[in-house]
Amino acid sequence: MSEITKDYARVWNQCLAMIRDIVEPDAFETWFLPIEPVSLEEDTLVLQLPSHLFYEFLEEHYVNVLKSVIKKEIGPMGKLKYKVIMEQQRDPARSQSITLPSHNRPAVSNPPTLAPIDVYQTSNRDIPDPFVLPGIQKHKIPSNLVDALTFENYVEGDCNRLARSAGWAIAKAPGQTSFNPLFIYSDVGLGKTHLVNAIGIQTKINFPDKTVVYVSCDTFYQQYIEAVKNKNVNDFIWFYQSVDMLIIDDIQFIAGGKGKTQEVFFHIFNSLHQHNKQIIITSDKSPVEISGFEPRLLNRFKWGLTADLQVPDLETRIAIINKKLENNGIAFPKEVVDYLALRITSNTRELEGAMIAILAQASLNHRAITVELAKEMVDKYVKTNAKEISIEYIQKIVCDYFKISTEVINARTRKRDIVQARQLSMFFAKKYTKLPLSVIGAYCGNKDHATVLHACRTINNLYETDKKMKLYVDDIDKKMKL
Repeated sequence: MSEITKDYARVWNQCLAMIRDIVEPDAFETWFLPIEPVSLEEDTLVLQLPSHLFYEFLEEHYVNVLKSVIKKEIGPMGKLKYKVIMEQQRDPARSQSITLPSHNRPAVSNPPTLAPIDVYQTSNRDIPDPFVLPGIQKHKIPSNLVDALTFENYVEGDCNRLARSAGWAIAKAPGQTSFNPLFIYSDVGLGKTHLVNAIGIQTKINFPDKTVVYVSCDTFYQQYIEAVKNKNVNDFIWFYQSVDMLIIDDIQFIAGGKGKTQEVFFHIFNSLHQHNKQIIITSDKSPVEISGFEPRLLNRFKWGLTADLQVPDLETRIAIINKKLENNGIAFPKEVVDYLALRITSNTRELEGAMIAILAQASLNHRAITVELAKEMVDKYVKTNAKEISIEYIQKIVCDYFKISTEVINARTRKRDIVQARQLSMFFAKKYTKLPLSVIGAYCGNKDHATVLHACRTINNLYETDKKMKLYVDDIDKKMKL
């Protein structure tokens, strides 16, 4: 057994160093710093988590990050296992733990398929699956649905009743209702992704033979870029035309200069709708408020039902907190629940973040869960979480500052001033958005994630050594917060 196999603490510290460069600082502090390495058994790293809520969130959002860095540090056979503290007792010292594996698999599977629907009279052959890396054969189309995001776990209130009711009706008769497409919009953190996953899962429960696919718009865009590069755009289109229900999240990411992507999505939309296949779309704005889309595509968004999700009222916020605690076997004093519901009113994502921060402090520092602790964590959480800002907005601020156009900033040029502006755009995009580095790169001149990392490090280094760059960063940062 090698020295690295024995030194689990050093292995985890190396993993943390890599994770720090990948995720946002707030996410790193909240989700990764509280993790403690326990052991390294053969090729399996065992990590201790403060609660089952940590386990659930990491498996849903960061399992690929964890597994990637573990394989880089341990080797291709590196595996991950969790030791989860079950926080049933007020006294953390008396809490017990259980060991759970890392799954990283969709809970809802689609039926095997040999070829997509023969929309364009193609030959009966297998069409490449854009969710599968080249050279890896797959016989089932992944749904990409998250099994935890169900109707059972979705708290209904006045804020979401219309959208929820429409989603339930769709799950009973996909493609057969007047709600096709279903267009759901809201600000961030109000449950769009949860609701559309719930619709997809319930559809699979009711119709196991239906092929349901959930895909984020940035993933769809990246798949299209790959299809163009590999000269298989038709295969890409045929794949999506073969599904029975297409759920596409955050459609606003193909607005603006992504005309070709919009054209492809237009053809996919038409084919699905003509064959009575269900389409579900989410966005941060209603169709009438979205700019940068082709009129013919916007018109189709309005064919079915458009429903918004509003900020939940106090009663709904309390119900959301209690549901989350119940699902994870955790107890908060009523006064703490009430305080969180009264203090955090903007979105459910902030509620969940505050709960995690409280649990982490209580578990790691052996503190009682009190209103004082809740206030301390909420104050810190609210202060350290920046307002959601789009890449388009960041590029506009940077371009206005340097008096250049957004077309120029993304052009293929090595002019120093243009490269500098592009690097600043990447730097602020990493700071103010939660998008993957690959997506940031795609928006900033079709660069890869390594280029984005290099840009961020360059700006950070120059900020410390170059007075002019420090002035640029500080000035743009002030404008960003206005």
